[in-house]
Amino acid sequence: MKTYQGSEIRNVAVVGHAHSGKTTLISALLHAAKMTDKPGRVDDGTAVTAYDEEEVAKRTTMQNAVAFAEWQGVKINFLDTPGFHMFCHEARAAMLSVESAVVVINAPNGIETVTERVWKFAEEFDLPRVVVINQVDHPKADSYSGREAMLEDMRERWGRHLVPVQLPIVDESGFHGVVDLVTMEAFYYTPDGDGRGKIGEIPGPLHTRAQAAHEALVELVAEGKDELMEEFFREGTIPEQHLITALHEAIREDRIFPVLYTSGGRNVATDHLLDFLKVYAPAPIEREPVAARALKQAVAVHTNGHSNGNGDGATDEMVMRHVDDQQPLALYVFKTMTDPFSGRISFFKVISGMVKNDATVENYSRKEQERLAHLSVMQGRKAVEVSELHAGDIGAVAKLRVTLTGDTLGAKGQDIFLQSLAMPEPAMTYAIEPKTRADEDKLAPAIHKLMEEDLLIRFFRDPQTNEFLLAGSGQPHIEAIVSKLKRRYHTEVTLKAPKVPYRETIRGRADAQGRHKKQTGGHGQFGDCKIKMEPLTRGAGFEFVNDIFGGSIPRQFVPAVEKGILESAARGYLAGYPVVDFKVILYDGSYHDVDSNEMSFKMAGRLAFRKCMEQAKPALLEPIMHVEIEAPEEFAGALMGDLNGRRGRVQGMESHGKQTLIRAEVPMAEMLSYGTILTSLTQGRGSFRMEMDHYDIVPQPVAEKIVATAKRPAEEEEE
Repeated sequence: MKTYQGSEIRNVAVVGHAHSGKTTLISALLHAAKMTDKPGRVDDGTAVTAYDEEEVAKRTTMQNAVAFAEWQGVKINFLDTPGFHMFCHEARAAMLSVESAVVVINAPNGIETVTERVWKFAEEFDLPRVVVINQVDHPKADSYSGREAMLEDMRERWGRHLVPVQLPIVDESGFHGVVDLVTMEAFYYTPDGDGRGKIGEIPGPLHTRAQAAHEALVELVAEGKDELMEEFFREGTIPEQHLITALHEAIREDRIFPVLYTSGGRNVATDHLLDFLKVYAPAPIEREPVAARALKQAVAVHTNGHSNGNGDGATDEMVMRHVDDQQPLALYVFKTMTDPFSGRISFFKVISGMVKNDATVENYSRKEQERLAHLSVMQGRKAVEVSELHAGDIGAVAKLRVTLTGDTLGAKGQDIFLQSLAMPEPAMTYAIEPKTRADEDKLAPAIHKLMEEDLLIRFFRDPQTNEFLLAGSGQPHIEAIVSKLKRRYHTEVTLKAPKVPYRETIRGRADAQGRHKKQTGGHGQFGDCKIKMEPLTRGAGFEFVNDIFGGSIPRQFVPAVEKGILESAARGYLAGYPVVDFKVILYDGSYHDVDSNEMSFKMAGRLAFRKCMEQAKPALLEPIMHVEIEAPEEFAGALMGDLNGRRGRVQGMESHGKQTLIRAEVPMAEMLSYGTILTSLTQGRGSFRMEMDHYDIVPQPVAEKIVATAKRPAEEEEE
């Protein structure tokens, strides 16, 4: 395979709502570039970037995948991203490694929930965006007025700088071509063909519309550039070559967001999209230098190589690393995948320098040496070996010993650390139970391999119930994990009802004494403390104040009192849930010269806490989720009524075209099976996302039911 320089590379994240056709479009682009013999399809499991067994079974993308096309001297790396809201964190992570994003919109449905979210992700990373209206061949998408309305909707949401650079050619035979508004040429295609167009005349009915659209494009490109405006007013237009250069600059600077039209399913206008990305998408070397954190050499040696910068006067400094072959080698690992045959595969971006096959590099994050054997680029699941990769390219390597997602590797002594993305907190937790003893032995290693692939997964043991808990972004996410355990690692588990992480708190003040006295022959046990408790603001946690004067409790025993209170608070009082948001003031007590010890004062702290809880008006807290629901406007009434029945508080409602967006705060306990209900209420046309927002008091009737079914915590203390 040819080696490509940084100027010959285009890295593109393909993002958009689920079922907008991203994966099929990538397969069509690869076929148009003659990288595959036939276009792959999601429906029959032959799409290049949908190779995971779970994705094939569900016909939806769940994790990022990489493919590349060699097109007219340029290598285009595509990152296929999930469009289902439960897996949106993957789409955001993909944007760390690219220089532009292709936002794919389903022509019949228009802008949907995840389309909005990925647009905001791209804004966050200052990524140039190319909008592709896909599935233009769909019977519900062949209306000119419908396309104009969609364009107006996009401008209303994202600004007036969205401008078509193509017009679709749609007639009684369907969608079969596009008009290039830069060169003012028409390209005609054979649907279900090889994706290669033939140049022809612009159809008569489109001539006037194409000329007006061309002038609008030229005017927008020239806007803000004095020399272009002068040329525009002088000549009445801008010469084609000047327009191409100016449009490239405008896209790179986020001043223009071009709109194109394709049909990935029927392979129409895909070669034109490849042409557009080659000419107008920014190359890695055109983007700003990468900001990274570095430890000064002397400090790195002095702190025994630790990269946290906290040891013995260690100081960090920010460095700007240019995407250049002449800079020191730096690789950033943005994804890890486990393959049953190849083992762990690490996907990386060459931030700077040039890497060769069999090179030995240092993992700066873990201070270990790694050998890059069988350096490759990925075509979906297939690894294509290469001899070297230049700055800006995306590659992969198998079987690294210690390297995980987020690590930085490179030349020894040139340590830099790229900032990893913070993952959102999981929104739902299930108890998970192995079916057999053999499954129990395999469970932890299998889940830890999945956690290397998906950084949102959490797996831990509940200290109160000793159950294994599996946390993810929602029920479909967790069910996908369970299915992978069975298919990939032959580990079968049972999911139990999701646990709602209730908390307990106090609403009043209390004052109590905890006195622990025990005589067992010889040295006894004696601890005595007096405490006051008062509530704190929501989310404040716990505060302990030592207000002892005169040595009524020796200083060395004060931490034991605090420890006893914290241990008892962790066990809960009403229903076994941790007590939070309270303040304890230790103000008095007594001790015995011989019988007092740390254990005695810890027991005294527990007793004092329990007595205070009796007086302090204890209450249950429940997690409240911020929920956003998007569905066609005709379902808004039913959705609002359903939310009210779930103790939801609607915060606002917005209309975007024919879609309605509802924002609400709803208790987590009422949202555990919402996905199924939403599908039923909206005939499968609605989507939602939710994230943890805050804790609030549980209403008394609901709290009484929770307390009645909970196991009240047992205490071992004896008076």
